[in-house]
Amino acid sequence: MKKIPVFLSVFSFLLFASCSNKSEIRIACVGDSITEGAGIENQFSNSYPSLLDGLLGDGFNVLNCGQGGATMLKKSDHSYWNTNEMYNLLAFKPDIITIALGTNDSKTHNWNADCYEQDYMAMIDMLKDSYPESEILICLPPPAFNHAWGINDSTITAGIIPILQRIATIHHLRVVDFYTPLTNSAALLPDGIHPDEAGAKVLADILYKAIINQ
Repeated sequence: MKKIPVFLSVFSFLLFASCSNKSEIRIACVGDSITEGAGIENQFSNSYPSLLDGLLGDGFNVLNCGQGGATMLKKSDHSYWNTNEMYNLLAFKPDIITIALGTNDSKTHNWNADCYEQDYMAMIDMLKDSYPESEILICLPPPAFNHAWGINDSTITAGIIPILQRIATIHHLRVVDFYTPLTNSAALLPDGIHPDEAGAKVLADILYKAIINQ
């Protein structure tokens, strides 16, 4: 599993990508701090993209494209569209792209339902144009057990999840449910937002089953 340092130039990464093994299935995990592995000891090895890479084994290459605090919304306090991870995602030339953005969009000062849906659709369109053969998986955000950092679980359940399900229907994309399996597992999210290593394993198992059973 690879997590590209922020300081790595786009040119260097493009060179790296062009020299990679073309026979392997490349999976890019787009997301926020939950994907990045915030709060997990040794997140390089124990974030859910890293654990997914271990579960899949040989023949797969999982790139962690998580960015702490990132939103799908273009106009927000930290838009994913403006991050280094966005460039890494495009340079990686993935075969499968998992998108897990919405938790930070739920913050009161960020949330705009119409813009969220428009920006999410725009990202899907951009990814489909860039990699028409790639599969895109839409991940429902995990539950939020408190209002830390302004994150709002009611917005996730009543706003974000219905939008994601509608987008999946429109684009004929599969949905990966990170919400329901953790609904009664607050202990796996010690700060109420970020899964610990055991919680990350749950997310990795969910994605693993979705990928191998496609």
